[in-house]
Amino acid sequence: MVRFGIVRIILLPQNKIVTLSGDLRVSVVLKQLSLLPSTVMVIRNGQLLTEDELVHDGDEIEIRSVISGGL
Repeated sequence: MVRFGIVRIILLPQNKIVTLSGDLRVSVVLKQLSLLPSTVMVIRNGQLLTEDELVHDGDEIEIRSVISGGL
């Protein structure tokens, strides 16, 4: 259950939950969490979010680390 007045953020694969308050752009959320946009995917309700989109009080988002394999 998501409480209103906060954005609930699930960090994967760490399985860590953090909360922030207020309507924030994804880029601001990532900056507050010291995450580089090129290293993560931000997902709300199964939809990938861009850095310019807003997350709102009451939202729950997942931030997943992007893992790349190389040759």
